[in-house]
Amino acid sequence: QVQLVESGGGLVQPGGSLRLSCVASVSIFSFGRMAWYRQAPGKGRDLVATMPSRGTITYADSVKGRFTLSRDNAKNTLYLEMSNLKPEDTAVYYCNAIGINYESWGQGTQVTVSS
Repeated sequence: QVQLVESGGGLVQPGGSLRLSCVASVSIFSFGRMAWYRQAPGKGRDLVATMPSRGTITYADSVKGRFTLSRDNAKNTLYLEMSNLKPEDTAVYYCNAIGINYESWGQGTQVTVSS
């Protein structure tokens, strides 16, 4: 079973930055797509950014220009660099990976943006 472990969340002031990490238990080359989702209190889980194995990285309109998705293949890690954070970015952030005949989720990491 593929495992994804997120880290890097925390409390940050508006305008601040955080970097989230998602470490996979297998080579990330095995995934057709990796992504970050987030779920704010009382709301559904929304797609934040996606990185297909081939193709273009895409971002939700609400984070374009502020969030950057990247990966380190040698470390089997997906990163989400978040800058100019806003209170509306407060949510639990989840890493997601899709492979052949499976989909895996991490346990989530809390991001709170508040002064």
